[in-house]
Amino acid sequence: MPRRIGIVGVPPLAVIESINRAGDAIVDLDELQVRASIDQTASRIPRAYCAILRTVVLNCLHLRLDEVYIDVGPGKCDCALHVAEVIADLLPVPVIRTRNQDTRAFGHPLCTGQLPLMEKFLRITKGVQSAAPYPSMPPCRPTCGFWGVPPRDFSLLAPFPDTTHVFGWTRCMENKTPADLELERHFDPAIPTVFFSQSFCAKSVLAKHLAAKHPRAIAVDCDVTAGSSTRAKIEAFLELSGIRTDQRGTA
Repeated sequence: MPRRIGIVGVPPLAVIESINRAGDAIVDLDELQVRASIDQTASRIPRAYCAILRTVVLNCLHLRLDEVYIDVGPGKCDCALHVAEVIADLLPVPVIRTRNQDTRAFGHPLCTGQLPLMEKFLRITKGVQSAAPYPSMPPCRPTCGFWGVPPRDFSLLAPFPDTTHVFGWTRCMENKTPADLELERHFDPAIPTVFFSQSFCAKSVLAKHLAAKHPRAIAVDCDVTAGSSTRAKIEAFLELSGIRTDQRGTA
């Protein structure tokens, strides 16, 4: 019977290859896997931690897992190192700390292709569970950019046009090099760009720093869900930049 292997962040490619060869099922613990209130984690992890790591703990409270791999290196964050201690005490299964410093580049065709932004993120996050490269896709001419991590609440991505190019750690995810800081800090100054981070995430510093250097940018963050004010701020920025928020299928 296939085992259920939980992953946090992007474990090294060698780990993913081993899980794939064994035919085991991968459960992405960064994504919400259970219908339960995130407040259940309050006794185990401070609310000042980002919603992604709190979601990891929430999933571990409810899921049956056989093993967990958690990236605690520069490809994730220092907070993950401490959360690894929490889930190691919480779970009766091995919790294996890894440090993904892979440098083999797989490319980022989804980040520059023409697809609804939510679909891009779904494919990129799903692709972490496989050692195979992403299917090729021709690049589109970008009309705007999204820099940052995958939001916990993907509804945040709805206002963006299909011709949005993706930058930041999400591009590093698709490239399977999560610790590649040079790639993470890359952006296109020619297109209006939203720099996003989860509230309380250490990457908020880089998001605000890069947004200040960009000639047409806004830095936003949100916690557990994308509230109406955050959505309104993004929509207003896109509209003021001459981008229709209902734009679909144009390059």
